[in-house]
Order: sequence, then structure tokens, then C-alpha cells
Amino acid sequence: MIKYFKLPLYAALLVALLLSVNSCEKWIETDFPNNQLPTELVFEDEQTAEAALAGLYGALWNNSMLAGSSDGTGYFLGNYTDDITCILTTANNGIVDIFNNQQVPTNTVVNSVWTNAYQQIYIANSIIYGVEHSKSLPGAVKDRIRGEAVFVRSLLYFYLYQIYGEVPYSDTIDYTVNMNLKRMPKEQFLVRLETDMSEAVNLMPANYRSAERIYPNKAVGTVLLAKMKMLIGKWTEAEILCQSVLQTSGYVFQNDISKVFQKNGSHIIWQLKPRNNNDPTKEATLYSFTTAPTSYVLNVNLVNSFSSGDLRRLHYFTGVTFNGQTNYRSTKYKNISAGNNTTEYSVVFRLEEVHLMLAEVLIQQGKVAEAVPHLNKTRQRAGLTALSTGIAAPVAMNELKAEKRREFFAEHGQRFFDLKRWGDLSLLVLIKPNWKAFHQFWPLPQKELLVNPNLNPQNDGYQ
Repeated sequence: MIKYFKLPLYAALLVALLLSVNSCEKWIETDFPNNQLPTELVFEDEQTAEAALAGLYGALWNNSMLAGSSDGTGYFLGNYTDDITCILTTANNGIVDIFNNQQVPTNTVVNSVWTNAYQQIYIANSIIYGVEHSKSLPGAVKDRIRGEAVFVRSLLYFYLYQIYGEVPYSDTIDYTVNMNLKRMPKEQFLVRLETDMSEAVNLMPANYRSAERIYPNKAVGTVLLAKMKMLIGKWTEAEILCQSVLQTSGYVFQNDISKVFQKNGSHIIWQLKPRNNNDPTKEATLYSFTTAPTSYVLNVNLVNSFSSGDLRRLHYFTGVTFNGQTNYRSTKYKNISAGNNTTEYSVVFRLEEVHLMLAEVLIQQGKVAEAVPHLNKTRQRAGLTALSTGIAAPVAMNELKAEKRREFFAEHGQRFFDLKRWGDLSLLVLIKPNWKAFHQFWPLPQKELLVNPNLNPQNDGYQ
């Protein structure tokens, strides 16, 4: 007897499949009922299962916290901290209040970030369920697809927790259960997330299934797991994980600063491909302006943190002067013309981050002499003088903090996550006078609290 998915799962897989139309996977044509989809149809073979998974990656590129557009953490957390200055004069999708640290539970950005993430988590859970119940997929294929889906789900939860605090955790496709979930306590959530990330690493293969590195492999999962270990202060375990990535063949540090954001580099660990071939990355178009800016510029405090000899002043941002006023835009991604981008994809993880992650965990363990060479990697590439291995731990940590800001501004919310992990969010008040201690978390969306009262109480500081 053929088993059918009910509407919520059907809808999730339909979205995933639709998003994969422009990938190499073929669209599935079917005359099944409008509200049902048999398990065997989507997961009858590797190709159709891959189509659903490719749709999940399409969602990440399109409107997730990893997107290079206004849906992504690089944008909204860059505005929330001190990477980006919003110069809009009226509210635009809630970002003005996010920039001013005046978000409320009805803010549209607060709501859309939450909603998009949980929709994508549901798709991931649908894929996990599908491969688990498939009777035709080979075991190795099941493991790999499950590993990738668990990885994506874990990454989304990792971001949600840091932005909203305690959040609901779901690994089910039961819609009635999901609609009534409570927020999982911090300790339980972190244990569950760490377990999931470890499972994903174990299941994902070492080799990429695309030379373009657009699908995550074991090293990608290892980077995320190392981030998790750092978040909970497991420095020794994080060190081992970072070392394992750096020692993996196929990854080579990019010494040419002009090629850091080019897609073919061996320093790329994971990147997202634009939907259409040769389209520009969303990052390239989001921050582009050639005259007076109308939306966003780089924060002046950020720009002033670069010394005059730092090569990133030339390669990572550009000053645009109009009517005597100079504003700065990010130029990490340079190809902005539709149909002409043959060199750039949106980078999610790159080797430079692993070097600086390792430097941090080594400093935390008092291994400063071992940490400094990793810290010097990006400094020397930028034309700065190498730091001495004999510097004191507090000096090394301060240099690390400064280097991470200069190297990773406007990339996937790293500034916010770093400041939070370091206990330094209060420093934002020096640049952003509306900053309050409770802003370490966003409010839960009011719409979600109305639909599911089990999510109460609201985060401290919000009504």
C-alpha cells in the first residue's frame, strides 16, 4: 500500500523541489492529488531525493540567515551592531528600528527571520523523515542526505539560539506538535544541538560532491561543530576540530588578497551558488552605490579601524565621494552586472576563519605562542607587520578581536556572535547610544506568541 504525506509535509517538499528547478536535478511531474505526495515518489531514487535537498540549499541562498541579501545575518546583524550604518529615513521592512536597537515584537525583520528559519527547519525535517522511511535508497545515500539535512537544521538552530535565546526545538514533521512547542531550556537545547552537529559530521563524506564546494562536506560540518564548542567554552575540543580542518588535504590558505572572494580558491570551505549562472552574488548588489547612497554604508568606526597600510582598505571596501561627502561601501564581492559574474559565489565558510578560530581557542588555553602564527595569517596578507609570538595573552586577545572585525565585517553576523561570545556587547553603547544589555536577544515575534502561547514568556526587556 502506498503511503502518503499529509499537506504540511507535501508543501515543504514542494517548496524544496520548486527551488531546485534551476539546478541540475530534474523536476518531478506527477498527477497525484493536490494535497498528497507519496514517499516513494520523492525518495524513490537518489536523483529525486537530491532534488529535494537541492531545494533546501536554494532556500538558504534565497531567503535564509545565510543569504547575502537583506534576509541574511550579514545584513541585519551588521546593522544591529557596528558594521553597517543604515541611512534610510523611514522604516523599510523594520531595518531602521533594528539599526537603532529599538526593535519590538511586531518588527517585520524580527518576524521574518524567525519564520524563514523555521520553514527551512521544517523542510530539513521533511527530508530527514523521507530518507529514513525510503525503502529504495541505498544506505550510504540515506546517511549522506540525512547528514546534510541535519547539518542545515543545526546551523539554523545555532543562529536562532544566539539571536532569540531559548527557542523551540523540533525534529518532527507533525504539524500539530510543532504548533504547540515550548521553548527548550538552554542546557537541554545546547546538548541536543551539540549531539546533532556531531551526528552530521559523522554522516557527511570527506569529499565534496561538487568541485565548486556548494554542498557541505565533513569539513564544513566540523567548522560548525567547532563554533558550537567555542560557544559553550569547550576550548580543547574546539582546538582539535580546527586542527583537523587545517590538516585536511585540499585546503590551502589564499595569500593573494585580491582573490579571497573568488569561487575557485582552495581556501573556500563552503559557498552558495547564485540561482542563475553568472548572476552576481546578493552581497555585491546589496551594498553597491556609485553616487549618494540611499540605504546603507559601512560604519565610519569600522572604516577607521583599518590602518592606512592595510590592503583591505583597497580590496574590501571603497570610498564613494558625492557632493563633497565620502561614504564607504563593501566591495568584497565585485561583480555586480547580471550575466557577467563568472568568478564569485557567496562564501559561507573560508579557511581564514578557521585560523582565527584556532588562534582564539589557543589563547583561551594560554597557548599564545602557538596562536600568534594563525593570527598573523590574515594580518600579513593584508600587509601588516607580524605580531611577536612573545606577546602577552591579553594583548594577543585584543589583536585577535580587532583582526576578526577587520577581516569578517558584514559576513554572516560574525561581529554580533563574536562580541556576544567575548562578553563585549556592552561596547556597542560607545557607538550606538540606544544599546541596552537586554538587546543581547531579540524579542520573540508577537505573531508567534499569539498563535502559540506556549512560547511565553517574552524575552526580558520587551513587551
